[in-house]
Amino acid sequence: GLAIMPTVMVSAALAIFAYVAGHMGFSKYLGVPYIPGAGEMAVICGAIAGAGLGFLWFNAYPAEVFMGDVGALALGAAMGTIAVIVRQEIVLFIMGGLFVAEALSVMVQVLYFKYTGGKRIFRMAPLHHHYELGGWKETQVVVRFWIITIMLVLFGLSTLKLR
Repeated sequence: GLAIMPTVMVSAALAIFAYVAGHMGFSKYLGVPYIPGAGEMAVICGAIAGAGLGFLWFNAYPAEVFMGDVGALALGAAMGTIAVIVRQEIVLFIMGGLFVAEALSVMVQVLYFKYTGGKRIFRMAPLHHHYELGGWKETQVVVRFWIITIMLVLFGLSTLKLR
């Protein structure tokens, strides 16, 4: 559930951005570039969000089904592609801040480990394992990361009116 619920939330928010970008009236009012046909991306985002919720049903603790790299990378690529189509790449960077933090924690850990001859910044990378080794239960990490994602998605959605 650590990856899929943030994916559901970010995809649902991207659906709103896609709909706004594809609607001439809303895009003009909110100052978002009008992109003909971009509203169709809202359907794909809705499908990702719905499929993610269906997956989460069987992935909830204790998990019966696990997402592999093929699924996670495909979902990330889909969200990235949609963000590029609707011209909201920076907003995706904000809303997907959890994904960014997880990836950066691995990069920082590896670089620091190589350049210091074996010292570490985090107990373990990616970042969620650092917190697990610090005493947080797996479910605590997951729910707290969901809360962080909710806040980032709400901030990203607020940029619709901050333009």
